[in-house]
Amino acid sequence: MVIKKPRIVIIGAGMAGLTAANKLYKSGVTKGAFEVCVVEGGNRIGGRINTSEFGGDRIEMGATWIHGIGGSPVHKIAQEINALESDQPWECMDGFLDDPLTIAENGLMDFAQGKKKSIGNGIEVDLFGNGNGNRNGNESRNGNRNGNESRNGNRNGNENGNGDESGNGNRNGGGNGNGNGNESVGSFLRKGLECYWKMESRKETEEVNGYGDWNKKALEEAIFAMHENTQRTYTAANDLYNLDYSAESEYVMCPGEEITIAKGYSSIIESLASVLPYGVIQLNKKVKTVEWQQPECVMGEKDGDSRPVKIQFLDGTSMSADHVIVTVSLGVLKEGIFNDENDSGVFKFNPPLPNHKTEAISRLGFGVVNKLFLKLSPDFNLDVDRFPFLQMVFHKSDDQVKNPKIPWWIRKTASLSPIYKRSSVLLSWFAGEEALKLEELSDEVILDEVSTTVSSLFSHKKGYGNVKFDKVLKSRWASDPLFMGSYSYIAVGSSIGDMDSLAEPLPNTTVFESTSGSPPFQILFAGEATHRTHYSTTHGAYFSGIREANRLLQHYHCIDDV
Repeated sequence: MVIKKPRIVIIGAGMAGLTAANKLYKSGVTKGAFEVCVVEGGNRIGGRINTSEFGGDRIEMGATWIHGIGGSPVHKIAQEINALESDQPWECMDGFLDDPLTIAENGLMDFAQGKKKSIGNGIEVDLFGNGNGNRNGNESRNGNRNGNESRNGNRNGNENGNGDESGNGNRNGGGNGNGNGNESVGSFLRKGLECYWKMESRKETEEVNGYGDWNKKALEEAIFAMHENTQRTYTAANDLYNLDYSAESEYVMCPGEEITIAKGYSSIIESLASVLPYGVIQLNKKVKTVEWQQPECVMGEKDGDSRPVKIQFLDGTSMSADHVIVTVSLGVLKEGIFNDENDSGVFKFNPPLPNHKTEAISRLGFGVVNKLFLKLSPDFNLDVDRFPFLQMVFHKSDDQVKNPKIPWWIRKTASLSPIYKRSSVLLSWFAGEEALKLEELSDEVILDEVSTTVSSLFSHKKGYGNVKFDKVLKSRWASDPLFMGSYSYIAVGSSIGDMDSLAEPLPNTTVFESTSGSPPFQILFAGEATHRTHYSTTHGAYFSGIREANRLLQHYHCIDDV
């Protein structure tokens, strides 16, 4: 009689899935303990990691930064495969661009940056009537110097320089009017801004001398909003009032500088996959249903196969397994529990996941962040003029003095900057509703409206004239059914405990020991949304893949207790 080896199937060939496959293959398959298969719904590996090219430069459509090189497994792999150097220019190869140029709608520049302006008789003042010129302007160095994707800006809630004053007595509750007792990052920061205004004790309508349609309070609020919008791209929260304040303190940053990968993030993925023999990874295998056995069910053979889990694919085929590691995004899991229609394209479990898991999935936040790449037309002379790291300050969409030529979807993006010095490729980040709108717009509309917006901002600055773009490339993470968004966050009303619940295997060992009729660890969960301290990052996804691989290796006595 031939004894079948246990079969482990990993759903998803992104960072978490390939890390688990890599670990399982090297530590278990090569010892003959079990067999491993990776099924991927798309036509490529990498998941939310997708290196591409645009305008002759190497760019990232998804994950971009190594968020701290200290202790980062991504950085370690990049070093081992010599991926940190390249002859081809790559996105953010210069690191974070310094010396941003901050321009407010309708031409206000110097005051928006905190620079001093002469008001006659040799007297210079800043926007706030002070001589030091930097009460609010210096946030552009700390909050927006990471202006592309870095998570450094506000993990401790103080990105705007005003947060400290509101922190006393409000860090551990108090609520924000939503009835659940949790304070949001948005409410915390707003309290800081309001406290600052109270300390200033000046007239709200006091105008900025020489710039008619801006008053001081309106400009301060607009600069504050610019930094809020940067934070939205860091966290993927559409509204910072949905981002739980207390949970943010549990997020852990890796120490050290933040860098990009010269040979592209996909080189990390390719390295992880390189140890797997041909055929282990199966592409274009989109999962329809994962059928598993609950503890109270009696185990029986399915179609002559005694393995407890059966995966049904959209192409009509199926595969049985002893264990399935699910690494799909939180967005896909949400769609599976919220979509009650008989939609064959929705990832489902049969029987459905237990209540504690579906409730955790429902409460956790999962947002969309998209990147917009634009190539400057040849008319822009980069040999003479380097396009600046542009920070944009806008009136509110409902403000009567707004420029009607600037569309609403651009008003909540904070910056537009070259992907490295002297590059003709510019990058802007969009989050939430604006990111969704970006996915809908045609390239022609994007080129026209961004050109109009940037030209209007530069209309008061000599030497720039009309700025034109001739090519555009954008990510579409929300509309891709394999992802349905970008990354997770702790929403108000959820907690780190929900990520722990999501990470629990089904059935777990405790249940198995008390109900011997059902095999343990039929379904395991990995991915950035299952890591309590490094969620939303590639290294968090990596750690989660290692965690689930070790769980099974320990189960099959391939490693000591971990």
